[in-house]
Parts: sequence; C-alpha cells; structure tokens
Amino acid sequence: MIDINESVMQVLLAFVVVGPLLGAVAALLPAPPGLKGKSPEQAVLRHGVTVTGVILVAAIVLALGFDHDHPSKMQATTDISWIPALDVRIHLGIDGISLPLLVLTALLTFLCALYSYFKMPAGPSPKAFVALLLVLESGTLATFAVLDLILFFLAFETVLIPMYFLIARWGGAQRTRAAWKFILFTLLGSVVMLLGLLLIGIKAGTFDMVALATDNGRSLTTSVQVIAVLAVGIGLAVKTPMWPLHSWLPDAHTAAPTVGSVLLAGVMLKMGTYGFVRILLPIAPDGMHTFAPYLAAFAVVGIIYGSLACLALAKQGAKGDLKRLIAYSSVGHMGFVLLGISTMTPTGVNGALFANIAHGLITGLLFFLVGALKDRTGTTDLDTLAEETGAALYGKAPRLGGLLAFAAVASLGLPGLAGFWGEMLALFGAFEPAADLSRPAFLTFMAVAAFGTLLTAAYMLAVVRRVCMGAVAQEAPKLADVHTYEFAAWTPLVALTVAAGLWPKALLGLTDPAVQQLLAGGTR
Repeated sequence: MIDINESVMQVLLAFVVVGPLLGAVAALLPAPPGLKGKSPEQAVLRHGVTVTGVILVAAIVLALGFDHDHPSKMQATTDISWIPALDVRIHLGIDGISLPLLVLTALLTFLCALYSYFKMPAGPSPKAFVALLLVLESGTLATFAVLDLILFFLAFETVLIPMYFLIARWGGAQRTRAAWKFILFTLLGSVVMLLGLLLIGIKAGTFDMVALATDNGRSLTTSVQVIAVLAVGIGLAVKTPMWPLHSWLPDAHTAAPTVGSVLLAGVMLKMGTYGFVRILLPIAPDGMHTFAPYLAAFAVVGIIYGSLACLALAKQGAKGDLKRLIAYSSVGHMGFVLLGISTMTPTGVNGALFANIAHGLITGLLFFLVGALKDRTGTTDLDTLAEETGAALYGKAPRLGGLLAFAAVASLGLPGLAGFWGEMLALFGAFEPAADLSRPAFLTFMAVAAFGTLLTAAYMLAVVRRVCMGAVAQEAPKLADVHTYEFAAWTPLVALTVAAGLWPKALLGLTDPAVQQLLAGGTR
C-alpha cells in the first residue's frame, strides 16, 4: 500500500465519480479532444477506452492509498453544503464496504469499453453509446460513494436512463418491450423508495448517512423504521432483484447487448443489496429485525425458483436461451446475498458482500462468453448451439469451451473459486442468526438454500454438457477461438475469480471491520 495525503484521496474520489460524466460530455463533441482514429467512430470508441481506463487507474490508486488498517473508517471524505434549506450535502466517502464495489465497477466498465472498441454492438452512432456507457459508470460509482440519502437516490436513478437506451437502441429481439419493462419496474420501485428515504430524513432531522448510521435508529420510532424499511426495501428489492419483483430481469438480459448484460449483472444489481447494507441495517435496525424473516423467506424462494427455471431452460429438448438462463441464475445468486443480509450477523453480511463481488466477476465473465458465442453462431438458443452448429466447444474452440466451463463451475460455487465463500458464509450466518431472530426458521431457510446449491450445480453442469461436450459434427461451421481482445477483456475476471477463491482474506479483511462497526452502531 502507498501513503497518499487525505486531500489527494478526496480529489481522487471526486474525480472517480465526476470524471466519467465529463468524459460523456466530451464524447458528444464533434471530435473527442486529443484522440485520433481511422474514422470518427473509432476515435470516439477509443475515447471511451481512455476515459474508463483513467478512471480504473484512479480507482486502483484510491484502493492502494486506502488505510487498510482502519477499513471501518470513512476515508477520502468530502462534505460540502449543497441545498441548505433541506440540509442536503455533497458528502462523499469510502470504507471497506464500498471500496471493493467501486473498484469492481471501474474494472467492468473499462473491460466493456475495451470489448466494444473491437466489437461494437449493432445500432446507432457510437457517440451516443460511449456517452451512455460513461453516464452509467458515473451513476454507479456515485451510488457507492455518496453519503447523503438524497444524493444516493439521485445516483441510484441516474443509471436507469442510460441502461434503458442501451437496451432499446443497441439490444436484440424484443428490445423495446424489455427496455420499457425495465424502466417501469425500476421507476415504480424508486418512487416508493424515495418516500421511505424522505420519511427517514424528515423524522431524524438529517439526510446524512454517517450521522444516521451512528445514531443507529435511536431517533426513529419502531413504527417509522418499519414503514421506512418496507418502502425503501421495495425499491432496493426491485433493483436487486428479489423474487417476486424479478420479472423484468430475464427480458432485459436477453435483449441487452453483451456489454449491457455485463454491467447490469456485474454492478447494477449490486446497488440494491448495497442499499440494504449501507442504509437499512444501520439506520433502521428495528425495522430490519421485523422484516428479516420475510426477507429471508423471499430470498430462499428466489434461490429455488431461479434454479428450477434454469433447470427447465437447460433441459434437453427445451427451447432454452443461454442468456435467459444466466439471468435466472442471477435471481438465485442474489437470493444468497439477501439471505446473508437478513441474518443481521457479521458472518452473514460479510458473506453477502463477498457474494456480491463474486457474482459480479463470474456472471460478468459468463455474459461476455455468451456474447462471444452469439457473435460466432448468431444465436444463444441452447438447442441451436448444441445441435445445428454442432457446438462441441472443447473440440471446435477449446479455449472458449474451457473458459465457459470455468465460469460455470465458478458459478456453481466450486471450492477454491470466488463463488464458494460468499454462499457458504451466508449459510453459516443463517445457521446462527442474530440473537433475537428465530433460529428454527433460519435453520429451515439454510436447509432450503443449501438444496439450491445442488440445483445450481445441476443446471450449470447440464449447460456445459450440452454446449461444450460431444462429437464435432462434420458439417458444422468452424468457430473462431478466443481473440486477443477477448483474452484481454476476460483475463482479469478469471484471475480475480481465482485470487478471491484462494485468498478470501483480501476481501473479508476489508469488509469485516466495517460490517462489525456498522452493525454495532454506525460508521465513524
């Protein structure tokens, strides 16, 4: 780690949040400044790679300068009055909970920009595409960095419009329907969430998330906390997404371009679960205690439902779409995250945060791989992949097949890879929930969720068998193996999946002290 002055850290964090927004404005200029290409389209795509690359470097420097001896302390903080009449402040800061999500967002956005430079999705001008990608990055990074409830809501909403247009303008079949479903679900959830955030701020007399977390709900009556958790929780649950508020997700993923699916699964879903940890657990603990068993019940239903839907899609002879299958798998994986949060224990919440990062890495890689398969075969239909093209990937494109198998076994939670630790810790948290929660109920939830891990293994192995194994058909068209740009975009995700699986302390050492303090009464 390196020693960086606090004022420099403040500037770095502000730049990480605002930089992509400035880059988006520059992308819309007649010619992005300082960059040249064989064509204006290539120049603006290069601009996107450059801006996201600079933001990634800044995020890494921020992580290196972070005081890892005190990860529960808010660092790189900026606190400026913005709307005095409402006491709304431009309050930024990071701790061990938000830092990993910040770096993950910067990494995935850069990899998406790099991938798009070589494989731009079919659609309108790249200028709008790059601008929307950068606005999406800015909104997501801001969500993980702001410490004011109103700013959190604004950042939370900023991502909706760019993702809507990425789906509607650069998506595949039925993209308009999927985009409208996405925006309507998330906007309706956000309206309810805003009411809950306003209730908290008005009743507590402040919108400052640090002050509210330190107060630990003492200025809010139990009834206010219950109403706030219900309202805010609905908005967060839609974004997560939690069963039964998930129905927008499969359509959005199926229609979205490859990079849209990567960012949607890799970082946008994390905004909902982050809100549960950052806002509801410390600010309204009594309300969370009331709803914790119900949250756990919905979580485990989502785990089983998502797994059964994936099994149905992976079944031999079923008309299953591989992108849709991975989308349903996200419902199950995020169920483990919600289960960990609902235990209200350090073990469970740490598991939820670890599972968040693992899901972003693994599912991001899966959507990249499925996008590559579609580029080569023109389809993501499992029957077509397995039969018409004779897609025995191990024989036709061994590196691509090997990567798909790797991502599949990582997703099913193979020990030694990142997907294992988060789900295991969530189950351990359910085995011993918070003292005032019903242990028999959570033991039941744990048993059901553990059965869900078996279903996950079943459908992931079925996908590998159908797509990767078998004899190569003589008449099947040839498939190109992994291209250099694909290798560059996917290698960091593979390496981090292995590293997090072999050395979980690197992440848990950041999150655990922050979680311990959050549950004990806020963040200093």
